[in-house]
Amino acid sequence: MSLRQNVRKEGTVREILPGPMFRVRLDEGQEVLAHLAGKLRVHFIKILTGDRVILELPDDKSHRGRIVYRK
Repeated sequence: MSLRQNVRKEGTVREILPGPMFRVRLDEGQEVLAHLAGKLRVHFIKILTGDRVILELPDDKSHRGRIVYRK
């Protein structure tokens, strides 16, 4: 059980990178490198350029995150 609280933010997928990696622009304008959460991979949820997603970031200043939901 993690003692850190992850921050959830919304953004738009800007670019699909090799593997399960994506470049996402947050609503605040920050660019984040993100990977798919395990449940999205297991259920074959496809993420395309332009999709709105919810990310979990370890802290507010992080440049890496995890995509946990596609809107």
